[in-house]
Amino acid sequence: MKDRVALVTGGSRGIGRAIAIELGKAGAKVAICYKQNDELGAKVAGEINENGGNAKAFKADVNNSTEITSLFKSVKESFGPVEILVSNAGIIRQCPIALLSEQEWDEVVDTNLKGTFTCTRLAVRDMMRAKWGRIIIISSDAGRLGEAMGSHYAASKAGAIGFAKSAARELAPYNITVNAVTPGYIETDMTAGTEAAVRAKQIESVPARKMGSPQDVAWLVAFLASEKGQYITGQTISVDGGLFM
Repeated sequence: MKDRVALVTGGSRGIGRAIAIELGKAGAKVAICYKQNDELGAKVAGEINENGGNAKAFKADVNNSTEITSLFKSVKESFGPVEILVSNAGIIRQCPIALLSEQEWDEVVDTNLKGTFTCTRLAVRDMMRAKWGRIIIISSDAGRLGEAMGSHYAASKAGAIGFAKSAARELAPYNITVNAVTPGYIETDMTAGTEAAVRAKQIESVPARKMGSPQDVAWLVAFLASEKGQYITGQTISVDGGLFM
């Protein structure tokens, strides 16, 4: 993976942060896309650079096509064309269907699904010309199992799986692999505020009887992004301690 150009959306925290650092360790030039927190974005890039890697943080909202177009232009100017895309940026909201507003639905679906499409559409243009590319879409077990109080989130993640499979079929002749990774219960900032009783119930539902770490996801993503993953495409792979099983 040395000197491959990797773009990680939502790369300033949680799973995205772990992925960015792991790709940096593997020798990739890492572009870290973040939405809001300049300090966190710079911190992740700094950590990679301090350990001998090459990284830079870029501020952009995947829900804004103009900002994403500018992002890809900036990454290309800094590092070269994107060769590895990790579409990780996403949001989660909880709301019963009966009370779910159209605005809330659009916010989640546009960020989690449309954002993936927007980034992929721009990335594949250079990948097709180069006849090489890796696209890893971070979905969720919720997209395979459903989620009460999170129909919009589950729908967006299920859509991401369908999009990944379709893109994999279309892009395979260009030596571009596309896979979806579906984390289960992972220890992140997003899950830190979970009530103790809910958390205990979640862990009980996992055969491994524990939550995973962002690093567990990062190891898989790094493998899929490498030459070792060159014959794996169109797959949906869970990192969930057996939850989906």
